[in-house]
Amino acid sequence: MYDKASPNRFFYFCTRKQQNSNFFKQFNMKKISVIALVGVGLLLASCNKGKSADTAATGQEQTVAESKGETLAVDTVGSVVNWKAFHKGGMAPRWGTLTVKSGDISVEGGQVSAGNFVIDMNSIKVDPASVTEKDKKPAELEAHLKTPDFFDVAKNPTSDFKITSVTDLKEAPKDAVAGANKTVSGNLTLSGKTLNVTFPAKVEVVENSAAIQAKFTVNRADWGLKFGTSEADPAEWMISKDIEIAIDVKAKK
Repeated sequence: MYDKASPNRFFYFCTRKQQNSNFFKQFNMKKISVIALVGVGLLLASCNKGKSADTAATGQEQTVAESKGETLAVDTVGSVVNWKAFHKGGMAPRWGTLTVKSGDISVEGGQVSAGNFVIDMNSIKVDPASVTEKDKKPAELEAHLKTPDFFDVAKNPTSDFKITSVTDLKEAPKDAVAGANKTVSGNLTLSGKTLNVTFPAKVEVVENSAAIQAKFTVNRADWGLKFGTSEADPAEWMISKDIEIAIDVKAKK
């Protein structure tokens, strides 16, 4: 036992106080570290928020499938391409449509053998429902998408997709379009650059008509659309490279 007035007892309490202070400092630092790690985890986990389509396999341009059998003209009124883009973490998504200008689908033996369709890039629309900021207007965003920052429609007024193969799909991925039964590969041309993409699709052939529905995600930077991809600029870094594309193409005799 220490005497109340002894120097040893005074030293003991000072030492205990310092130990307690160090303990709480360490505890608080650990607590802050845990909170920080949780925060980073939540941020990383949220990076795919809003994204509802698997990323398409992308590769070099391939030989276009030969047109065989009956050729059906694309119904430009009943066909549409939907697009959706994001900021990092799925924040402030934008979405809209593009018009299918022309195209055809070839059918042989009740199966789609080939096909292509042309997209009018000047037709790009931003859905007003996707623009919730008071200082933003859909028309201004549409105008920006048409500039050299993105699709440069004055230089590249159209994009196109040409089928290179259609094969049976054994098991549809979770995020594939409902009823997906085929794997479709094709050359996708955006802003003058062509790459081959592969994705699950729902392909239907009935008497005198055919339809292809699919949704997939691509990295726009692969096609040279690099605005907003610089990590040196925090404002640009927040713009995601992902573009979700949903095609609904119908053709008939």
